[in-house]
Amino acid sequence: MPELPEVETTRRGIAAALVGRRVDELLIRERRLRWPVTAGIETALRGCRVRAVERRAKYLLLRFDDGTAIVHLGMSGSLRVLPGGSPPRRHDHWDLVLEGGVRIRYHDPRRFGSLLYTAGDPARHPLIADLGPEPLSDAFDAGTLVRASRGRAVAIKTLLMNARIVVGVGNIYANEALFRAGVHPALAAGRLTRAHAAALAAAVKTVLADAIRIGGTTLRDYVDTAGELGSFRQELAVYERAGEPCRRCGTPIRRRVLGQRATYWCPRCQRR
Repeated sequence: MPELPEVETTRRGIAAALVGRRVDELLIRERRLRWPVTAGIETALRGCRVRAVERRAKYLLLRFDDGTAIVHLGMSGSLRVLPGGSPPRRHDHWDLVLEGGVRIRYHDPRRFGSLLYTAGDPARHPLIADLGPEPLSDAFDAGTLVRASRGRAVAIKTLLMNARIVVGVGNIYANEALFRAGVHPALAAGRLTRAHAAALAAAVKTVLADAIRIGGTTLRDYVDTAGELGSFRQELAVYERAGEPCRRCGTPIRRRVLGQRATYWCPRCQRR
């Protein structure tokens, strides 16, 4: 599933094509996504100008004159910036056609993404209202982790992936951040010290920033808005490297299922 760096890369890629332009039409070929595409969204957007393209967690917020389109890429979705007249392929479910013919096209083989519309404040939308702080913001720090972890027996990796604690830290980047911080993924959250929390919060910020800088991670389906693969896979220290030597100490990377997700760690570098 595209995680925060992939969604942020997508946001940056479509913003230049969208902001300030007026919508000629929204062409929907398939309404049956994870949730049905909001009825009447074509009429609501026609003739509106795009005022901003923002991101909240893994949601893209396309802000128009009188409302906001909420886009989620799902497990296999991507947005492409294409010239007018580009023929649709299989699994191309909708096009946002802008003045001048440029279009933003949504491609999603599994149809787990979404396209919703709200005329109200998107921060109050049920999908967004209860989300935790952004990991790259000042609102997320060691104190956030310390407060969230007190008295908790859940594994720290599972807590880190809880969107009510902090948003956007999916499985790939949780594994990588824990490695950088030297924290074992199965450590009971309640045993996290303030020093460990500071190291982990810093590692989350750096791994996400590093991934955004080089376009995110492509494991299977993800491509950016120009159709290019994310390059961060070459930088992964532990994720999907079970049995391979640790890049830091040479010890074989281990794998187990934790919280129903594949978990990777170095038994020597992550002893905390």
